Amino acid sequence: MTPSRDISRLLEIMAALRTPVTGCPWDLEQDFATIAPYTIEEAYEVVDAIARGDLDDLKDELGDLLLQVVFHARMAEEQNAFAFGDVVEAISRKMIRRHPHVFADKDGKLTPSHVKEAWDRIKAEEKAERAARRPQQPAEHKSLLSGIKAGQPALTRAMELQRKASTVGFDWNDPRAVLHKIREEADEIEAALDGGDAEELAAETGDLLFALVNLARHVGADPETALRATNAKFERRFGHIERALEAKGRSLENASLEEMDALWNEAKAAERSSDYNNVPRRMSAATPK
Repeated sequence: MTPSRDISRLLEIMAALRTPVTGCPWDLEQDFATIAPYTIEEAYEVVDAIARGDLDDLKDELGDLLLQVVFHARMAEEQNAFAFGDVVEAISRKMIRRHPHVFADKDGKLTPSHVKEAWDRIKAEEKAERAARRPQQPAEHKSLLSGIKAGQPALTRAMELQRKASTVGFDWNDPRAVLHKIREEADEIEAALDGGDAEELAAETGDLLFALVNLARHVGADPETALRATNAKFERRFGHIERALEAKGRSLENASLEEMDALWNEAKAAERSSDYNNVPRRMSAATPK
């Protein structure tokens, strides 16, 4: 099978990978739930390529993301639910409907704000129509939190859940109270460590992360942005360890934890010194001109 610019070839490749007996053992054992994390990961890879301004990489990452759509569509087709063509038709219909100012006979031009209003109105109509098509279910409790999408990254969704709850007063008024909660959650993790229960440890760790997101919200920091910055800081400092060891003819595998920790602190001190030197300072009255 040869590559092609035609989407049909990609669909054929996925079909071959999912063919029992002759297909790929790994691809065959996947389902919607096991593939979902990869779908999210590939979306992040697209965002990363855009942030780096690497268009060649963006081409590859968009291909990886497209593969996720093809994979999900193939599994749905195997269940006689829908196929890739149905996905394309559905989004085409949706985009035409949401842009009447472009695809319908309309006089005059709409402003961006009017377009946004129309988009939101039509989305609401589509949501109501989808709800009407679903089989009737017993009436469910309508929660204040119902509108927060479950598919968001966990940090972002935690922030949204907390923001929504805060609108009815379910919130702390002081970041120090949140800090107290963080210490409380850390103590519970320590107690769970003594018990050695993996599920309890995971649950308590989740509670701590949720409390940390709450602290970020209270101090006006976006947790995703803050963590990205810390990731970058970790990479810089770890890179210093690698370069310092390489300069000595050493490798990470041969270095002790104490040696690596000392180099980490060296990188940390250098960063702080650089930050201090880059901060403009006012000249005091006693400073010679």
